[in-house]
Amino acid sequence: MRRTTLAILFLVLSAAHGLRAQERPNIVWILSEDNSMHYLRLYGAPLGGTPQIESLARDGITFDHAFSCSPVCSVARTTLMTGMLAPRIGFQYHRKITPARLPAGSNMFPVYLRKAGYYCTNRVKTDYNVQVNKVWNETSRKASWKKRPTPATPFFHMQSTAVSHESSLHFNRQVMAQGGLQTDPKDVTVFPYHPDTPTFRYTYARYYDRMKAIDQQVSQIVKQLKSDGLFENTIIFYFGDHGGVLPRSKGYIYESGLHVPLVIRAPRKWQHLINLKPGSRQAGFVSFIDFGPTAMNLAGVSVPATMDGKPFLGPGVSNLESRDETFGYADRFDEKYELCRSLRKGKYKYIRNYECYYPDSLQNNYRYRMLAFSEWRELHQQGKLNPKQSQFFTAKPVELLFDLENDPHEVNNLSLDPKLGPVLVDLRKRLQEKVLSINDLSFYPENQMIDQALTDGAGFGKQHAAEIARLVKTADLALLPFPTAATKLKDALKDKNPRVRFWAVTACSCFGMKAETLAAQVKPLLRDPDDMVRVRAAEFLGIVRQADPGPTLYDVLASNASNAAAAITMNTLVFLRDHHQYEFNVDAIKVKSKEPLVQRRLEYLAQ
Repeated sequence: MRRTTLAILFLVLSAAHGLRAQERPNIVWILSEDNSMHYLRLYGAPLGGTPQIESLARDGITFDHAFSCSPVCSVARTTLMTGMLAPRIGFQYHRKITPARLPAGSNMFPVYLRKAGYYCTNRVKTDYNVQVNKVWNETSRKASWKKRPTPATPFFHMQSTAVSHESSLHFNRQVMAQGGLQTDPKDVTVFPYHPDTPTFRYTYARYYDRMKAIDQQVSQIVKQLKSDGLFENTIIFYFGDHGGVLPRSKGYIYESGLHVPLVIRAPRKWQHLINLKPGSRQAGFVSFIDFGPTAMNLAGVSVPATMDGKPFLGPGVSNLESRDETFGYADRFDEKYELCRSLRKGKYKYIRNYECYYPDSLQNNYRYRMLAFSEWRELHQQGKLNPKQSQFFTAKPVELLFDLENDPHEVNNLSLDPKLGPVLVDLRKRLQEKVLSINDLSFYPENQMIDQALTDGAGFGKQHAAEIARLVKTADLALLPFPTAATKLKDALKDKNPRVRFWAVTACSCFGMKAETLAAQVKPLLRDPDDMVRVRAAEFLGIVRQADPGPTLYDVLASNASNAAAAITMNTLVFLRDHHQYEFNVDAIKVKSKEPLVQRRLEYLAQ
């Protein structure tokens, strides 16, 4: 009798669980790789027709201000999956040399969905910069909701389409001569920072063709959901995984690298969770740290405090329209180093270039496989570009300010406009506060961050918040007029903390020839106990033509076994060769590290 009672109770509880499961929405994410909003008709690009995505938008919501936090794959994906800001944890570099660890007890968001009864699948890209255990029930080229244990089991499915990936534009002249495009290059509108050439027009047209291919793949997923009788029980997200891939997009912190399309379609059954009018457009700002928390909130799952993001849909959300701020970060992209942060508030965008002397065009082997990239550089070398087209190849201002309503392509820097002084000061302060609030780990050279912080990046940042604040303050000396900064830089160059010395020399390089008078204070740092200080000293003295940087760089490469230290040093060497006309003896470069990023630099130098 007791066994019969227990069996009945088990069946009742199981049925109740199944009912609750059925009352949760299925959620599908469709990601198009390397695809900003600038190429879709839905966002004003006439040649970017995507009928299926537009159909989802008619029945759903189009977000006019959705952003990846990073303009490159692995960093953007890891941000998306964790709901955490990369520089706070230590996964901000693409590609990772050493994976970071998430804070103790925290997970990627599908883990929380799985614990709540969801069947979670991924087809197929992962590309994470952190150590992970089991995130998905299945991740493979065949992963599907079809394999869930029962029809009543709710599912989360993530699927990426690679047809718009950067590699789709790695064609040669022979392919270009064959034509075969659906989009006519004559119809293309070339962005103001690009030269208007047949190569660029062909590249644009080919990329617009990729928008059609994306739409076809979205259509296939929608058809499968309908065929399986799941379409009217599934909330669909379509978005780009970061910005586009024409030159000055992927890898760069401009809107072309961060501003992504986002369409969310909820069936009638679940529109009460969305609480927005179907067919509407939303102006509120959302970013990748918010996407995971939003999926969890729609599924009725609590968002852990370890996540930086906040839900923008679902129960308890009512402030979407008031959200008008987003934060972006760009660090090393493959072998190309740079440290940039951005903060957009409303129509204004502020960019802080902490290593502003590095031009956007600094060599990255994979980028220059694209004909448009290499042709752009050739035209610059031939003096055939106008000022807006040439910006990519010159040192940048230490800070930039753009009015995106009047200058959507970010070619007119307004940071020196006195009328916008209050806006500049406000956004500068907001970004400084953001960098400090997250204990931004990029103020440690990558090799030192790896050695000291990656076992617990968030914890390390909290423990070293005071030091990070000192480093940020030192770096921000570059924002001052040089006469004001000079005295403080002299003191910082003698500081006992090697990272303060590192950022003091970096600030000198940001001033360029204005800081030539500090060369005497920097020269002793060529013998600094810290190799990264030595590299930065050689870099600055090379910029101001006060010392041959070669011997110092050769010595660090030959003696330091750190992969990241070697990558940083090779970045400086290539920069000084390509942009300050130094000649380096490739045969004299003896590199202790075997890191692939370093080998790429050696391959480039040997060409």
